[in-house]
Amino acid sequence: MIKNEGKLAFVNFTAQEIVSHVRGWFIVFSLAVALLLNLLPLQGVALLLRPDFVALMVLYWSINQPQRVGMSVAFTIGLLMDVGDASIFGQHALAYSVMAFIGLLLHRRLRIFSLHKQVPQVGLLLLSAQLIMLLTGLLAGANFPGWDFFLASVSGALLWPLLPTLVKMRQRRKPDPDAL
Repeated sequence: MIKNEGKLAFVNFTAQEIVSHVRGWFIVFSLAVALLLNLLPLQGVALLLRPDFVALMVLYWSINQPQRVGMSVAFTIGLLMDVGDASIFGQHALAYSVMAFIGLLLHRRLRIFSLHKQVPQVGLLLLSAQLIMLLTGLLAGANFPGWDFFLASVSGALLWPLLPTLVKMRQRRKPDPDAL
């Protein structure tokens, strides 16, 4: 039972989706696919609108599996992204680690909201990671890439409601033919 505005309401647990345990290989596979999507050679508008898939997956797993994916995984995949992207070594690692840390702090709060209500918060977390990458690049002597650099955070936030749906498709239990 849940107390709702002074009234007791019953929760329908049978209507909630049952998700099986996430295997470690699936987490590694999803992060590897995100890394490959980040490294696709795109040009023009597609490059500007491409979200940071690795940041999205790290954030997803740090919110939904905080005991398995945390700052160390974020740092490691960030180093791989730095090598693959030929950027400043540690730039993505620092950004993903900070983003995962904030995601770990807020994971209980974020899971309360529906996917559409999570979009602004996820957008701010992605924006914080992009700001860290921008600041480390500027401190290293790079030029300001322009305001369209931040479009990746917007497209990543808009992609957020689709991401859990895609990831959970693999995790859904098959219906029991003997169940009612």
